Order: sequence, then structure tokens, then C-alpha cells
Amino acid sequence: MKETHILVALVEDKPGVMQRVSGLFRKRNFNIDSITVGHSEKPGVSRMTLTVTGDHAVLEQVMKQLNKVIEVLKVIELDKKSSVQRELALVKIRTKNETARSEVVSYVNIFRGRIVDVSKESLVVEITGDSSKIEAFVNLVTTFGVIELARTGVTAMSRGTGK
Repeated sequence: MKETHILVALVEDKPGVMQRVSGLFRKRNFNIDSITVGHSEKPGVSRMTLTVTGDHAVLEQVMKQLNKVIEVLKVIELDKKSSVQRELALVKIRTKNETARSEVVSYVNIFRGRIVDVSKESLVVEITGDSSKIEAFVNLVTTFGVIELARTGVTAMSRGTGK
């Protein structure tokens, strides 16, 4: 049964590591649904959060392959129920008139987003949450016209004190 898995890889903070990891996926014909990378709490170590879709065999193979990359220090799968996942999206929405603008503003408030840019014919909205919240917001405002959309991909960590 195919499902989405969230993997966290702690990697050495060196040039080319992300290319090696993404190349590994390409060689094995796996698809990365999203990937986010940034510095971790440890100097010289970056944290990669990857989402991949597949069955248990695909997940197992992906984890084995990641562990073979020299710069990869640790790989874990996060349990969706015992972790926090967030994504950020910037959505530029067409607002042709005052009515459209006020409707979009009310949707932004309902979704606890923020308006970060205003022009005569558009608004840029920042929205954070889990992927389903982002999808729901984008689907809702599509009727106004989404001019541009930028999404960060999922970033996640386990709840509580565990790693």
C-alpha cells in the first residue's frame, strides 16, 4: 500500500551532499515529493527532511540507499502521529475588485494566514500548516486566480524530547 513517508537525514554540511542524495533517488527511480534542507542545532551538520511516497519495500530501500552515502550521518522515519509537520506557502492571488479582495482577506483570516504584499490587482499571502491545510487554501482561492505559488515542502520533527 502506497503512503507518504517523512524521512529525516542528518548530513555533513558540505558542498554536493544534496546533489548526491537527489542523484541517488534518480538512479533508483524513486521520486522525492518534497525536500527541505537547513542547518541543524549542531555546527557542521545539516538536516534534510524528505517526503517520499511508496510501500514499505520502497521505504526500506530508500533508507538503505541513504545510509550508504558517506556524508549521511543518520536517517530516521518520523511517525506522522508523534511528529510535527509544517509547510510554508506564498500565494499570489488575483483580486480584480474590492469584493474579491475582501473575500480573499476573509479566507486568509479563517486559515490564519498573513497578507505580506498588496498591489492594485493582487495580494501575496503567507500560509503555514500541514500540507492538507495548504492544499485546502490553494484550492479555495483558485477561483480568484492564483498568479504564482511557492511552497517550501514539508519540514518536520518528533514531538517531545526524543529525536
